[in-house]
Amino acid sequence: MSGSSGEQAPAYRSILSISDEAARVQALNEHLSTRSYVRGYSLSQADVDAFRQLSAPPADTRLFHVARWFRHIEAILGGPCARGEPCGRQASKSRRGQPQWSPPAGSPPCKLRLYNSLTRNKDVFIPQHGKKVTWYCCGPTVYDASHMGHARSYISFDILRRVLRDYFGYDVFYCMNITDVDDKIIKRARQNYLFEEYREKQPRAAQLLEDVHAALKLFSVKLQETTDPDKKHMLERIQHTVQLAAEPLERAVQNDLPAEVADSCAEVLLEEAKDLLSDWLDSTLGSEVTDNSIFSKLPKFWEEEFHKDMEALNVLPPDVLTRVSEYVPEIVNFVQKIVDNGYGYASNGSVYFDTVKFASSERHSYGKLVPEAVGDQKALQEGEGDLSISADRLSEKRSPNDFALWKASKPGEPSWPCPWGKGRPGWHIECSAMAGTLLGASMDIHGGGFDLRFPHHDNELAQSEAYFENDCWVRYFLHTGHLTIAGCKMSKSLKNFITIKDALKKHSARQLRLAFLMHSWKDTLDYSSNTMESALQYEKFMNEFFLNVKDLLRAPVDISGRFEKWENEESELNKSFYDKKAAVHEALCDNVDTRTVLEEMRALVSQCNLYMATRKAARRRPNRALLESIALYLTRMLKIFGAIEEESSLGFPVRGPGTSPDLESTVMPYLQVLSEFREGVRKIAREQKVPEVLQLSDALRDDILPELGVRLEDHEGLPTVVKLGDREALLREREEKRRVEEEKRKKKEEAARIKQEQEAAKLAKMKIPPSEMFLSESDKYSKFDENGLPTHDVDGKELSKGQAKKVKKLYEAQEKRHKEYLQMAQNGSLK
Repeated sequence: MSGSSGEQAPAYRSILSISDEAARVQALNEHLSTRSYVRGYSLSQADVDAFRQLSAPPADTRLFHVARWFRHIEAILGGPCARGEPCGRQASKSRRGQPQWSPPAGSPPCKLRLYNSLTRNKDVFIPQHGKKVTWYCCGPTVYDASHMGHARSYISFDILRRVLRDYFGYDVFYCMNITDVDDKIIKRARQNYLFEEYREKQPRAAQLLEDVHAALKLFSVKLQETTDPDKKHMLERIQHTVQLAAEPLERAVQNDLPAEVADSCAEVLLEEAKDLLSDWLDSTLGSEVTDNSIFSKLPKFWEEEFHKDMEALNVLPPDVLTRVSEYVPEIVNFVQKIVDNGYGYASNGSVYFDTVKFASSERHSYGKLVPEAVGDQKALQEGEGDLSISADRLSEKRSPNDFALWKASKPGEPSWPCPWGKGRPGWHIECSAMAGTLLGASMDIHGGGFDLRFPHHDNELAQSEAYFENDCWVRYFLHTGHLTIAGCKMSKSLKNFITIKDALKKHSARQLRLAFLMHSWKDTLDYSSNTMESALQYEKFMNEFFLNVKDLLRAPVDISGRFEKWENEESELNKSFYDKKAAVHEALCDNVDTRTVLEEMRALVSQCNLYMATRKAARRRPNRALLESIALYLTRMLKIFGAIEEESSLGFPVRGPGTSPDLESTVMPYLQVLSEFREGVRKIAREQKVPEVLQLSDALRDDILPELGVRLEDHEGLPTVVKLGDREALLREREEKRRVEEEKRKKKEEAARIKQEQEAAKLAKMKIPPSEMFLSESDKYSKFDENGLPTHDVDGKELSKGQAKKVKKLYEAQEKRHKEYLQMAQNGSLK
């Protein structure tokens, strides 16, 4: 700089004293030409005063020193100030100040709503403690094989649990119980024990027949008392089956047939009459069963089977599992406190819940879930259990609506010591005590099947709120819908059920889960061939997309080649991708509506398929990064739903029996080499015209590789696509393809045959000379002229002019056809 800011002040005063503006600016330009006023320039008050004299930089290019000086100071001060206004730097670092920023308006976030049976509405889900969610689920009563009704509840709750945990980010603490003390278990355990004991005694044929008839007599009484038409029909069917099975043994005894014949007939009868005999034996000998181990052996076995079934269905295990038999001390304490709080009473060694006292309390209400069912004695008695609805038991209650908290044990029942004498827990109290012990006075979610709402869950609510003296034991009550089988009600008591093991023999766990995902978790689901076919088609549709994307990603490309320029097609697909993600989020917020989610995912894949087909038609590779992003998103969603196992990074995992978990990554490099070798061989075979090699290549694709679970897809002008899939599915596809091709062949042959017959009929008609065409129609005509034209009808009446004209016209047409035939014969063109 040529001088300090202080030294410049006199020069500025001299310049500013010039009255003529043009002369003043010229003098300023000459002065500034001697100074460095841009880089390292120290702004002085004299500069500011001079700057304030100008409203804009001069337009004359010869005054460029002033123009540059003006712009530099303007950048520091933010513009010339009006006379009398203070002027200074806008920022301490000599920079312009930032303009005021306003956040975008945005849109309100979508909140998760769950259908709450307590309100029968979709309520906004608000956990009591931040992101932590406490959840209790009613588990199975383990006395028989788990069936599809169990799968309906536990797969549905598994999906909800995964969505809350893995999509919405809640910390879910999930508890489930095993009911291993119950009237059904006690009765079934005694029956099994007594029947096996009876079988081991190997009763003589005559004794067996006598016992079966006694059992049938008892069964007839039960049949007469049954009013439910479905159950009555089932019992009649059982009765008829046993009666038919008894007839061969009766004949064998009457006719004194060989022992081996009688023994064979007896074995058949024993098997067919097992239920009847078990019930009869229990009614006569059940009270004599005193070994408590008999009552624990049965539930232990079926609990093991239940856990195996859940694992096979890919249902996550609970964080905590409770068993009634392990919580008896806690149950006794729970019952005692209810009594102490005034809502329970002892009667003849049992303890009952006082529904009248509870309902009359200002702090409580009974029948929160299904108030209209309060007083339904049939439902209440079913809730009490088969062993607890005798006349003497019912007479112990103050009100018919009261229910057992603790049951005095009768002979032939397990028992535990307690203040009221030896007994066992009531059904409803079990869940209350176990859930209360683990989750405290109020839980976020309680779940169970729709049929448990009343009386089980209403009674749970009442006794738990009586214990905790609150009105909020459960915040959200979730109930899964019923399951029907081909439109019919499923019931274990009606023997109309399909076990989970049997279902898994027909369909995979993923296919069953997809079927459930395609329906609302709270509505009735019909397990039928149509339902499963929809699930199979959805799985196939998604799998084809994943396989196509995998094939695309396997194609070698350098690092920079992974990022390709986006055209309109990519931008449109990406916009659709984000629209679908938003729609999926909204659907999940709307009561975890997986049905809509799967439809949105299907629509997204359809758009991807259209995009890939368009690119394929143009001989251009699709954008791999975009399709990979979409495929990874879909994989993530299916993982969240439990439809894809954890180890799969993209799409459905491929496994072989006895192979490593990730078969695909192991064998795909070898398959790719095989595919490329085959493609090279096919190219040479086409060039050299060697059809035998092409046939072998097709046989490898169509016959050999599908047996190994490998599919090759040849596309003209593009590399062969290699897909690793399920062997059975590929073989079914191959058989279906062959069936379709066979049908096409048959249709083609049939069409050719019909065409040939039509051609033959046409030639046969053409072959007839016109003079002979009417002679064979004796049922229409009786006289003809010399040319063979009819003159009289069958009754001998002369043809009218109109009739004569018509036959003349037919004659001339045949004459023309016959000449054409003769010409063809002459040319040798007849076949």
